Amino acid sequence: MSKIDFSGRVAAITGAGGGLGRIHALELARLGARVVVNDMGGARDGLGGDQSAADMVVQEIREAGGQAVASYDNVATVEGGATIVKTAIESFGKLDILVNNAGILRDKSFAKMEDAQWDAVIAVHLRGTYCVTRPAFVHMKEQGYGRIVMTTSSSGLFGSFGQANYGAAKTAMIGLTNVINLEGAKYGIKANLIAPTAATRMTEDIMPPEIFAKLKPECVTPAVLYLCSEDCQDAGMIINAAGGYYSRSAIVTGPGAALGDGTSVPTPEEIRDNWQRITALEPFKLFSQGAEILGELGPLLL
Repeated sequence: MSKIDFSGRVAAITGAGGGLGRIHALELARLGARVVVNDMGGARDGLGGDQSAADMVVQEIREAGGQAVASYDNVATVEGGATIVKTAIESFGKLDILVNNAGILRDKSFAKMEDAQWDAVIAVHLRGTYCVTRPAFVHMKEQGYGRIVMTTSSSGLFGSFGQANYGAAKTAMIGLTNVINLEGAKYGIKANLIAPTAATRMTEDIMPPEIFAKLKPECVTPAVLYLCSEDCQDAGMIINAAGGYYSRSAIVTGPGAALGDGTSVPTPEEIRDNWQRITALEPFKLFSQGAEILGELGPLLL
C-alpha cells in the first residue's frame, strides 16, 4: 500500500510550540509538508508570551531537513487569523492543511466561574478557530482543495467537572465543522475533528500520574495525519485518540415516535407515556444536515 506523503503540501498548525501541536508539526514536516508553526508562547491559561516556543519547533524541523516558518499571531483576533494564513501563502505559495490546535484552560466550577474566565476560553477555542479557519477556507475554496482538522474534546462530548467554558467551546467545533463540510464539499474541502487525550501541560495536573505517563501525545498524531491527507475522503468524523486507542463518536438520532394525527398538538401526558419510544436510540440514524430531520415527520405530513 502507498505511504501517506505530504510532499508539495503546505500546513499551518496553531498552538504548535509544544504538546500535541509540536508533534503534529514535526510529523507533517517529516512527511514532506512545509509548515507554519503558530504559537504565542503563553502559559496554560493564555497569559504571557514567548516567541521562542514557535522558534524552537521551526529549528527542529529545519535541522531535520524540513521547511518551516514561525508565526506568533493571536488566533483569537481576526487580524491574527488572517496573518497566519497570509504567512503560509507568502512563505510557501498556498495553504492546503489547517490544524486548529491552539487552546488554553481556565477551569472553575460553573457556579463560581467568572465572566473573564468564560470569555477567555471561548475566545481562544471557538473564536480562535473561526478567525483562522475562515480565511483558510476562502483560500482553499479558491484553490479547490483543503483539509481542516478541528480539536474537540471529551469534555465537550461527554462533560468534565469544572470545564463548562472549555466544554462549550469544544462542542461548538462540531457544529462549525458540519457547516464547513456542507459549504466546502464541491470545492474539495473536508473538515474532521480529533478528540485527543494525551499527556501535555494541559492535562498534567488533572490525570493520575500512572495514567499520564502512558498517554503519549505521539499516539494522537497518526490520526491527525490521516485526517490531513488526500487519502481521507470522509468529512465530519469525530475521532477519539488516546494512547493508541482510536474510536469514532457521533451525534445520532433515534427512531422516535410520531404522536398525534398531524393536526392536533400532542399533550404533555402523551410525551410522558411515550418517553421510552422518544428516547430510544436503536436503530439510530446519522443525519448529514439539519434539514434531514424533517423527513422524520413523514407520517404526520401524509
